[in-house]
Amino acid sequence: MAQEYVTAADLRLQLGIDEDDAPKAARAARAVKAASRAIDKATGRAGHGFWLDETPTSRTYRLDGRIVCDTGGDLLLVDEIGDTAGLLVEASSGDSWSTVTGWETRPDNALADGKPVDSLLRVGSAWGLASTRIRVTARFGWPAVPDDIAEAAMIQASRLFKRADSPEGVMGSAEWGVVRLSRRDPDVWNLIEPYVLPGF
Repeated sequence: MAQEYVTAADLRLQLGIDEDDAPKAARAARAVKAASRAIDKATGRAGHGFWLDETPTSRTYRLDGRIVCDTGGDLLLVDEIGDTAGLLVEASSGDSWSTVTGWETRPDNALADGKPVDSLLRVGSAWGLASTRIRVTARFGWPAVPDDIAEAAMIQASRLFKRADSPEGVMGSAEWGVVRLSRRDPDVWNLIEPYVLPGF
């Protein structure tokens, strides 16, 4: 289930919104949700995001396009895994599944560094034939929401909240006069760019 990267209460506090102001509180909640989902889309994670699944789920992969040859064996590229407790890997070429052993998670120390596992190394051997399917059961996602993502969500949510005061994409300022808002906030982009999945 989708989660927000900052709370509406945090946004209200940052913008100085009274918690008893129901219309603005509702706008703040919508802005936080929209900012979080926009970050998911921009980073290629629409539908999952940076949160960690509460319980293990299974995902099935075909080997075509997911194998990278490594000096230690074949790397299978998988969706981001945020917790390896109970991680189960199975293979099938038909109707039945058998447990796969002799694999290691990559990158090394990913979870200790606050990053997800994104591949499995089959030590000294291959994952199978082209027809082989691999089923991975794990808690997918990130160990914790990165600080950069939370900060980007706060900046973007603040920007979206203030858009009610600039419906035509311009904002007035006593100091600067009328200013046209850029389409993409450079600070948000700088924060999220390192997290964009390849191909997005």
